[in-house]
Amino acid sequence: MRKIFYLFILLSFFYACSSDPKKVEVETIIPKTEELVASINYDVIGKLPHDITAYTEGLFFYNNQIYEGTGAPENLPQIKTIVGILDTTKGKVDAKIDLGRTYFGEGVVILNNKLYQLTYKNQIGFIYDAKTYKQIGQFSYKNKEGWGLTTDGTSLIMSDGTNILTYIDPLTLKPTKTINVTNAGYAEDYINELEFIDGYIYANIWTKNYVIKIDLNTGKVVGTMDFSMLTDEAHTKNPESDVLNGIAYDVATKRMFITGKMFPEVYVLKLK
Repeated sequence: MRKIFYLFILLSFFYACSSDPKKVEVETIIPKTEELVASINYDVIGKLPHDITAYTEGLFFYNNQIYEGTGAPENLPQIKTIVGILDTTKGKVDAKIDLGRTYFGEGVVILNNKLYQLTYKNQIGFIYDAKTYKQIGQFSYKNKEGWGLTTDGTSLIMSDGTNILTYIDPLTLKPTKTINVTNAGYAEDYINELEFIDGYIYANIWTKNYVIKIDLNTGKVVGTMDFSMLTDEAHTKNPESDVLNGIAYDVATKRMFITGKMFPEVYVLKLK
């Protein structure tokens, strides 16, 4: 009888477990794999002298010349906000626009024969005739700060120190859209100087030694360029050199120009 009783208990337990409507099923969750961001290789094919007093905020290539815009930080009272053409034999910037220390200049670019310049915290942009450099207007923006500036040939595209790129209509000077930039699923903050290259935007990241390549359709970072060695070299040659900042591109020769704040040289690159 005792064996029969134990058998009855065992069968009852088995039946209860197999018929339990609340039976928990273990679900296998496969974590999402982070997207890998490719490294972009390059060759340094040349070096140009660069003014070690130029606090570089904007750099672009136009009419076979390199244009540079600088800022005027509080801790460097000897430095002014200027925009001009870089003398690639002497390294000096031939100033065409001089705002002194009234404004901290930021990104610069030329579009439709007009030169546009951002300011750091004033929420004001200035417009100049690209031939005479005479100021012909100004505009305001709601972004808390102005950082980098470039163009896709239609719109002005600015950064503001966050992960957001803002498109501005050059006719109305109003924003038309924004792009949130992400790197492996995370916001890529501190986007600084910008350059539009072959449908993508390449951007400096403040205090970082790399440049990112941004897909404008998705906002995703699809490539990175490591400039640690160039930054180390610049700091060795001029210990007062600050952060990497400044990207220009010559469409005709496919050359990229890279420099930084008070770097002693502009590096001429060929992408692989």
